[in-house]
Amino acid sequence: MNWEQEVAKRKDEIVRDIQDFLTINSVLDEETAGPDKPFGEGIHKCLTALLKKGEANGFTVKNLDGYAGHIEWGKGDEIIGVLCHIDVVPPGDGWTSDPFAADIRDGRIYARGALDDKGPTMAAFHALKIVKELYLPLSKRIRLIIGTDEESDWRCVEHYFKHEEMPSAGFAPDADFPIIYAEKGLIDAALQIECPHDGKDAEMVLETLHAGRRLNMVPDDAEAVLSGAVTADFESSFADFVKGKRAEGRITKNGDKWSVKVFGKSAHAMEPDNGINAGLVLTQFLHTQALDAAGLHFVKAVTDAFSGDTRGKKLGIACSDEISGDLTLNVGRIAYVRDKESAVGINIRYPVTEKSGRIKDALERAHGVKLVSFKDSKPHHVPKDHELIQTLQRVYEEQTGEKAELISIGGATYARSLQAGVAFGPLFPGRPDIAHQKDEYMEIDDLLRAASLYAQAIYELAK
Repeated sequence: MNWEQEVAKRKDEIVRDIQDFLTINSVLDEETAGPDKPFGEGIHKCLTALLKKGEANGFTVKNLDGYAGHIEWGKGDEIIGVLCHIDVVPPGDGWTSDPFAADIRDGRIYARGALDDKGPTMAAFHALKIVKELYLPLSKRIRLIIGTDEESDWRCVEHYFKHEEMPSAGFAPDADFPIIYAEKGLIDAALQIECPHDGKDAEMVLETLHAGRRLNMVPDDAEAVLSGAVTADFESSFADFVKGKRAEGRITKNGDKWSVKVFGKSAHAMEPDNGINAGLVLTQFLHTQALDAAGLHFVKAVTDAFSGDTRGKKLGIACSDEISGDLTLNVGRIAYVRDKESAVGINIRYPVTEKSGRIKDALERAHGVKLVSFKDSKPHHVPKDHELIQTLQRVYEEQTGEKAELISIGGATYARSLQAGVAFGPLFPGRPDIAHQKDEYMEIDDLLRAASLYAQAIYELAK
């Protein structure tokens, strides 16, 4: 079977379907949530569109109360799962084109979700469609499981597997090729900072400070609002400071209030060093200013605990192993409202051999912060000699002519929902990982190559 040729025959249809799919804004929007659309109108529209496409092409489809759905083909007692998600992170600012226009330029599709994970989801759909259209004999069912809350709290798969059977094995087209066989543990935690007042007046008062939309993203913008008088060199020192941090900034005055904004660089939380955390740049700058006692205490506490440290050394949680590497820490949210709120939200990716209990204990003992919430998703690891991995290695090596190395990541994919699940593409070796960044894109040729690999993998696993 020439899988690449089968994909090539359908190139125009595949690209058109991917473009159409990417134009749907599927960011979590709980303000428009309702019956059968728990995560908002956009995600509901996206899920409905994909399930309708599956039904129109002769597949068995099911919508589980808007939380998730599946598209299925084949017969048999066992299920092979292909676990995808259609929700995307907020696009952020600074895009060259509309993040939901799905523009094609220089052989690439630019859109939020082109890489993570709507482009690969549609490639997997067409892979399943190819297997169906070729009437290939299967002894197992293939089920494309569609999640809708992967970028937030995974409520979709939790709901799905309360009602549906667990696949015996499967893969998620939501990471890197060749094969991701180990995923770090994932912790979301909230830390509170108590900000005492000393009763003294200050000419410059920190009224509010906000940065970040999601814990799994490096914040690319942050804003502080100050009241009162600023020093004569405030604006020039700010400009010099942010430039030294490879960021940008803007100060505007409205009455007796000053808005101080920092623009950094977004990146996926699994490697915070790929981004520039605007929130931390802003707190570091304000730490150098003569603020009111409460405001200064807050920015000092944040700076002392997190500035220049994405490995958790300052909090005493740093660790590493040979399978999955270093623990990473991302400050995804910073929120301060004078006399009301002072909190930091962090996202931690910890090695597969580490225990989350040790990390929790260290956070509870950390100086200057108070742990108020702690959510843990355990690490995931499939043995190298498992039949699933052996099959996917053979498929990858046959089609690419390259060795199918096994790698580990700090990202969390739906593969960890399965006892035997791995991540399989779509990012090929050597390609930049621009998931969660502005101008996210996917090479069209890579999407087609991924569809070819997925088609063969589906057949080999279920034949």
